Amino acid sequence: MSWKFFLYDWGGLNIALFQAINTGTPAALGPLAWFFSLVGSYWTAPLMMLGLWWWSKSAADPARGAAVLQRLIGFSVAFLLALLAATVLKLWLDFPRPPAALGDLVRVIGDIELHYSLPSGHATYAALVVGALWPLMGRRGRIGLALYAILVGWSRIAAGMHFPADVLAGWALGWSCMALAGRLMPLAASVWQSARRTSAWVWFTVAASAVSTDQLTKFAITRTFACGEQVEITPFFNLVHVLNPGAAFSFLANAGGWQRYFFIALGLVVSVWLGRMLQQRIHRLEALGYSLILGGALGNVADRAIRGQVVDFLDFHWRLAHWPAFNLADVAITSGAALLIMQMLTQGKAADIIENYNHLQ
Repeated sequence: MSWKFFLYDWGGLNIALFQAINTGTPAALGPLAWFFSLVGSYWTAPLMMLGLWWWSKSAADPARGAAVLQRLIGFSVAFLLALLAATVLKLWLDFPRPPAALGDLVRVIGDIELHYSLPSGHATYAALVVGALWPLMGRRGRIGLALYAILVGWSRIAAGMHFPADVLAGWALGWSCMALAGRLMPLAASVWQSARRTSAWVWFTVAASAVSTDQLTKFAITRTFACGEQVEITPFFNLVHVLNPGAAFSFLANAGGWQRYFFIALGLVVSVWLGRMLQQRIHRLEALGYSLILGGALGNVADRAIRGQVVDFLDFHWRLAHWPAFNLADVAITSGAALLIMQMLTQGKAADIIENYNHLQ
């Protein structure tokens, strides 16, 4: 007998529990299952972050506002960790969803999905929400959070999307990522605090890390998927392998070929300018933004020089509307630009967010 039989199938109990919940849920509760699947989706993360930010700003007690801000930072870090971990696990394990395993015996609410059942992304996200808000709530609030996580997990089983083992794995992953974020944030805060006393090599290291991460992910995609292949991870996110001869988010992708050399030259010129900026004494948030843009620019320049085109693999969509596919270099460039805008709008105050984490420990 394999490890899957004991750890996932539970000797047949996993399927038995699924059928009891899925077929035992009255049809009248279908809208409730749909609602909790909606509020347990990753799509609500921006609303969660915005709500925590507003709470931190509107709190009458400064200590309370600082505590909420701490949870916002931890939730944001944990969300990124969980999204990455869930994607890796889904692709690596590729467990079948209930309709693929049980066929017509499953009652499905929504679109039928066949692949990547473990872990449940909704259960993972629900655990992140609970972990972020738990220290801020009283007894009644914590009971509400526990019911929220349970109902999100139930909704995925009742809708025929996941087995109970997928839900439990999602809860465990979400809680683990929140715990890991709590360990990482003090370390990041101390590094950020010491950055004002270090030389430009710190920011060049950030840029080099961005280039390395971008190239490693592109290497994995080109070795795993055929060009043009698409793999559904969630109802709104696919992994794809497409080649883009244009700029970020497929800008000028349909030009006649001259754009390759233009963007190589432009990327190198911008990289030289960014390198000179990083050697000056500038605000840390601004330096971080420049270093991310530098890393992203060099990542895409390397693609154009080696492959002639840029490898894109992140495909977000809503129903039939797809955002142009992009890669981690594009993410680094966009994140760096957002940090520069933040620096201009706040005159450096936003940079103190991470520093405040040290004082909350």
